[in-house]
Amino acid sequence: MARRRRGRPIDGVLLLDKSEGVTSNRALQQVRGLYQAQKAGHTGTLDPMATGLLPICLGEATKFSSWLLDADKRYLADVRLGAVTDTGDREGEVLKEYAVPSLDDGDVEAVLSGFIGEIDQVPPMYSALKHQGRPLYEHARAGREIARAPRRVSIYDIALTSRHAHGFALDVSVSKGTYIRTLAEDIGERLGCGAHLEGLRRLRTGPFDDTDMLDIDTLGSMSDEQRLERLLPIDALIGHLPALETDAEGARRIMHGQPISLETSGLAEGDVARLYHDRGLLGVVTIGTPGQCAPRRLINTAGENR
Repeated sequence: MARRRRGRPIDGVLLLDKSEGVTSNRALQQVRGLYQAQKAGHTGTLDPMATGLLPICLGEATKFSSWLLDADKRYLADVRLGAVTDTGDREGEVLKEYAVPSLDDGDVEAVLSGFIGEIDQVPPMYSALKHQGRPLYEHARAGREIARAPRRVSIYDIALTSRHAHGFALDVSVSKGTYIRTLAEDIGERLGCGAHLEGLRRLRTGPFDDTDMLDIDTLGSMSDEQRLERLLPIDALIGHLPALETDAEGARRIMHGQPISLETSGLAEGDVARLYHDRGLLGVVTIGTPGQCAPRRLINTAGENR
């Protein structure tokens, strides 16, 4: 007999404003507990030190969270000059300190402009990337340095937003896989005085921005009905995919794992698309030969709010 999953079958996406000092997994469990949801997942971790946008997927939305892993992101980063730490941020031990030269805005902006575009970035040791099945941060904590190959990432925009006594703040838009800690270190190196990340706030990931975020305290003060009203629909995660519509028979067939015939003009073999019936999302399909669609990721339409 299948084991019954505990909790309620609630589906949707919550835009959480993660607090400083909380791990992404802890934030996920807090949200799941407030909603009493059967399933929950997030769309890419934020370091405990970081704050800001952390989309939380509940129920069937977890099936589509991977579409956000490759999303572009935007951050507000606080960079402190004059010291390099072993973690690349303020939580690490200081490895070396430098005198900070007199820098005007033009000096800083000239260095920043050199990072715009595609760059090679070496991932930090204190990261979740794995080596021989273990996260790099575990090797780092054990005192082991692992060789890391540089990875190609894109810096779409980087703007100096303010200056302060110890450094400056940046508004940065980047591709997936970009480490802002490493970017801060590299900027410090080019300025000749070293740097590390003093603070980080995520403002955007994929189609979501910080406009409608809720922090955990506000969420906790709401009624159950109010919390449900703040959930975005599942297809908010995949709105960038083309949309197709099928009839009742096509819906029945696709939900039984069978391919269907459908008008797919403008789409090539191997493309993926959202599939709807009567305005209800069925899931994501893969385009096969012209006029054919096969199920790729489908939602379970059974449940109280599906």
